[in-house]
Formats: sequence, C-alpha cells, structure tokens
Amino acid sequence: MSDRDALLEALDVLRRAGDVEYAEVRFVEDESERLRVRDDELENVETSESRGVGIRVISNGQWGFAATPSTRVSDVVAAAHTARDIARSSARAGGDRVKLAPVGAPARGRYATSVVRDPFSVPLDAKIELLTRATAALRARGKPIHRAEARMGWTRARKILVTSDGVDVEQKFTFGGAGMNCVARGGDGAVQQRSHPTRADGEAGQGGYERIERIDWIGNAERVAEEVSELLRAEPMPAGRRTLIIESSQLALQVHESCGHPTELDRAYGTEISLAGGSFLQPSMLGSFRYGSSIVNLAADSTNVGGLGTFGWDDEGTPAGRHPLVREGQFVGYLSSRETAARLGTASTGTMRADGFSRMPLIRMVNVNLEADPRGPSLEELIADTDDGIFISTNKSWSIDDLRLNFQFGCEAAWEIKGGKRTRMFRDPLYTGITPDFWGACDAICGPADWKLWGVLNCGKGEPMQLMPVGHGTAPARFRNVEVGHG
Repeated sequence: MSDRDALLEALDVLRRAGDVEYAEVRFVEDESERLRVRDDELENVETSESRGVGIRVISNGQWGFAATPSTRVSDVVAAAHTARDIARSSARAGGDRVKLAPVGAPARGRYATSVVRDPFSVPLDAKIELLTRATAALRARGKPIHRAEARMGWTRARKILVTSDGVDVEQKFTFGGAGMNCVARGGDGAVQQRSHPTRADGEAGQGGYERIERIDWIGNAERVAEEVSELLRAEPMPAGRRTLIIESSQLALQVHESCGHPTELDRAYGTEISLAGGSFLQPSMLGSFRYGSSIVNLAADSTNVGGLGTFGWDDEGTPAGRHPLVREGQFVGYLSSRETAARLGTASTGTMRADGFSRMPLIRMVNVNLEADPRGPSLEELIADTDDGIFISTNKSWSIDDLRLNFQFGCEAAWEIKGGKRTRMFRDPLYTGITPDFWGACDAICGPADWKLWGVLNCGKGEPMQLMPVGHGTAPARFRNVEVGHG
C-alpha cells in the first residue's frame, strides 16, 4: 500500500465520523546534509532525516492534532482517532468555534523544484574539496586573516496532503544554501568579519547544485580578504543622522523583521506571540495606515522561481499566489490562514506551513518582497545621485521590539559617500529607527537589474519552535535622515 493510500484510509475514517467538520492528513519525509570547513579542515558533517504523518481535525468547533512516524494504515488511523479525541476534549473547554474561509475548487496536482543537478548525487568529497579551496583562497592573503570558514547545506523533502475538502496534492522540494566568511585580527586584539555572498545562509534558495556552482568563491576571496583587512584600519562609524543606502541582502533582513513578521495575521490577533511577540499592524489599520513612502510596494509571492517561500500549495491546500501587503506605501494585506482570514472576512493568502510531519501548520512568511522601481537607477547610479551619505552592507546583528516597531541593525561594513562616490570605509556600523518612519523616509529604490531574491533557511516561530525557509527579494534602496552610529 502506498503512502497516499494510508492517508486516504485515515481521511475516510474521519469523514465517516459524525462530529468531524474538517480534516487534513499530511505526509512529510525529508533529508538534509550540512557541511562546514574551517581553515582548510573539515569541521562538521551533519545529516538528518524524518518521515511521518500529521493529522489536523476540527470536531465540535475546535482543533485537534496528532502525528505518527509510521505510515502503516493502522498507525495512521490511530493517529486520526487521537486527533479527533483531542478536538473533542478542546471543545469541552469552551471557546469560539473555528471557522475556515473557503478556498474554491479543491486543489489537485503536483509541484516539484526545478533541479538541474541533484545535490545529493554530488560526491561528498567534491563538496568538501570546494569548501576547502574557498577557505584556502581566503587565507592566502596571510596576516591579518585569523580564520576562514565555508559552509553548505541541502534539504530534500516530499509532501502529500489530502483533506476532507477534496484537496489531493503532492510536492517535492530541493533547496540549500552556501557561503564563506573570514575573520581578521589586529595587533591590538580588534576583530572584524567579512562574508560572501552574505552572512548566515549565504546564497540560499530552491534548486540544485547549480546554485552553488554559480557562486564565484575564488574570484571573491581576494575582495573579501582585502575588505576585512581594511576594516581593521577603519574608523568607527560616526554617530548622527545621515542619508543611508542599504545593500540588497541587508535590506532583505529589514523586510523580514519589519514587514514580514508584523504582517503575520496570527501575531496581529495575539494568537501567536510566545516567540518574538505580536505586531503593531492591527486589523483596524488595514487599508488606512501609511506604512511607508509612495514608492514602497511589498508583496507576499509564493510563485517566485527559486524562492525558499515558493510552492504549489500551502499546507492547507491553498494555491500559491501573489498578495500585496503594502501598496504605494499603504498597508493593504496580511499573511493569513483559512482560520484567520475568516475572521477578516477575506480569503486565505496561502501561508500555512509546518516544520515537518509532527508540527501543526502556522502562518509563515513565503517570499516577502520589496518590489524594484521599474524605472529605478542601478546601485552605482544611486550612489552617484547621493551627494553625502552612507552605503551599508551585510548584517552582523539585529534587535527589534516585540511589536516589530523599534529596531536596530548592526552591519559588517559601511562606506561614506561624498560627491556621488564611495570613499572611506567605516567599521562596526549600525542604524536604528521606527518602522513606519523608516519606510516613510525611502526616496529611491533600484531597478529590476539590481533586484535579488535572498533566502533565510531558519526563520523561527512557534512553541515548540518551528524553523522554516523563507525568501525575500529586494533591490538596494535609499533612506533619508536615518540615525546611524557604531557598536
């Protein structure tokens, strides 16, 4: 009997139960591989895999959930009964009845990541050799390079979802990320770091090993080593209010923290606040609140090719799509589920995903993107158009309050702009602001040629913690009168 047959058997049992109003049965199997090389030596090889079924039920107006690592029919059916029993117990505790927004015709079909070269078929030795060459190239400069690191990770997953609404979809995902960084130490003990393509997850997205082969590891090693050495000699960023140009990967994190999380509708309702708090964007503000300047357009798009937030259907069977969050600076939409959308009287934006078979789906970011200006300048043209300012690059640290309103970001490097040219470098730069004031100060966004889709592999949410890959497309942008300093 196939995995799908076991799911359908359990779903049939739930359909025949008189008190089950809705049911979904979801099979997930995944495998992952993580590699890290430090100073030309293999430091870590980590693999994992999981397989099982999660079942979510509404009975007597309340949710119940259960999971099993088995795909035997008897075990899956037993888990279905457990989910129903939990829902019944929840109903006895009282509370508002769960209502779900309609989804139209039930989804049926298949989705698969486009893969040119399967990363799991590439020999481990070849991956390690690539990472070793990258660290060797970073260390080739000698002093003051103190440490060099390169890393790579891959995940392959398969999902099957069937629901009492008639959904029957199967999806296959392949995604990963890679990057490198080096640390320099000065004679006075000062330490600086520089990364490529960016810190943390580096070049991350859906696709095969061809993604890694597009990274110019060796070609960028000399630049990275030169910049980290220059940071040791650089002055700290002077404090004050300056015109700030933010490079694309740093702006992606800004979007993640100050737009993606606060537009999660469960945060706005206060039903998911245990990790990282709620949201200043309340439903009463929808359609009337000025989030940013008129050139700021943000959208949730689960159709972007290669995005970590791209799929055919979410874990409720809602089809992928593009949904505006901020249009011409106005707050117009949320990331929602069928349940939260019903409270708003709208349709779900299709953002429910679960971290594996043993977790309930939550509202998660998909690809939350800052749209490029169709007639916007290139980065070099934007710098040339800035008489006096700062260009800041690559995240190093961040802090934001539990309403996603007040924030501070520290970055790896910054350059002063004078007369339209990048001049001296500053170390330990940071900038701070209040979300709507900050986005209201955006007066230029680069064009499509400078727009890039970045990936975050481990966005955390929920209790127990769920980690989810998400995407953010951004182009560099300029902000006026931003508070900057060093730390």
